[in-house]
Amino acid sequence: MKTLVENSKYLSLIAVATLLASFLLALLWGVGKAINAAREIFASYGQSTAISLLLIKVIDAFLIAIVLYLLAASIYTLFVGKLDLPSRMVARSLPELKSKLSGIVVLVLAVRFAESMFEGTVQPLELLWLGLATASVAGTLIAFSYWGTRDEGRPHQ
Repeated sequence: MKTLVENSKYLSLIAVATLLASFLLALLWGVGKAINAAREIFASYGQSTAISLLLIKVIDAFLIAIVLYLLAASIYTLFVGKLDLPSRMVARSLPELKSKLSGIVVLVLAVRFAESMFEGTVQPLELLWLGLATASVAGTLIAFSYWGTRDEGRPHQ
């Protein structure tokens, strides 16, 4: 039974492979968005009001890709073995993974809120509520990240 449990860690490679495939798709998605933004920039000679929104959407796609890569590398490191990557890129514990993921989710939320502002399809009152909800979730995630990774009264470095 011990051998079965110990070797079951390699089942996490299914998650790693799936996340890496999703990472690749998200990168292609981001490249597609970047190409669309470039087309708009060149077609309008940089005068289109849609350029800012298009570039924010490019950032959003790449942030999502980064999340997928971070998860894949961290799960591999946590369950299978060491990777030769900078320590800031890979979480070495589950609380550290949750903390890194929380930080990136806050960035994605901020980008999504900025998208809503630039699109102009949301009514001002709805935008206010969306901003308050975004700030509330972001604040909660930041607090969770800070207090969730404390060890003996000290935050992890």
